[in-house]
Amino acid sequence: MRLDKHALLGQLSERLQQSDRLAHRAEADAREAARSLATESEKKEDGRAALEFGSLATGQAHRARRVQEEIQALTKFGEGELPRFTRQAPVALGAIVDVSTEDEDGFSERTFFVLPAGAGTELTGPGGDGFLSVITPASPVGRALMGRKAGDTVEVTLAGEVREWTVLEVA
Repeated sequence: MRLDKHALLGQLSERLQQSDRLAHRAEADAREAARSLATESEKKEDGRAALEFGSLATGQAHRARRVQEEIQALTKFGEGELPRFTRQAPVALGAIVDVSTEDEDGFSERTFFVLPAGAGTELTGPGGDGFLSVITPASPVGRALMGRKAGDTVEVTLAGEVREWTVLEVA
């Protein structure tokens, strides 16, 4: 399961930067929409719409700030040497973790990349082979996996459903 973690970080960084650009564009569009209710009579009639567009713009500005914070955290984490793990090492920040579960469809495997930012983002493995889900130590899955080793089983409640995963490998 040796993957180029720096390439994966670059992929995540690019996705976060794209999200930042979209948030800034949405903020600008919402502010323009709030201003474009040009005439005084339209502003009186459409005051609620102007407030809604203003609130939308503020929300997008907050979103852009959060994404910038995630980009900074990811950049700081990715500077220098990334942590290396032996197969039996405990899960920690920077680990790629393979887990398996059994459900009505049989056994399935998932791969998680534990990072300080980017939770919920799906990354593509080398050459488009496979997917990795980014999790953070603060997420329910991250909290359950932190400190676990290959062979350990964890239970996580997601969307009201308890799921049991067995850690296969830490890299």
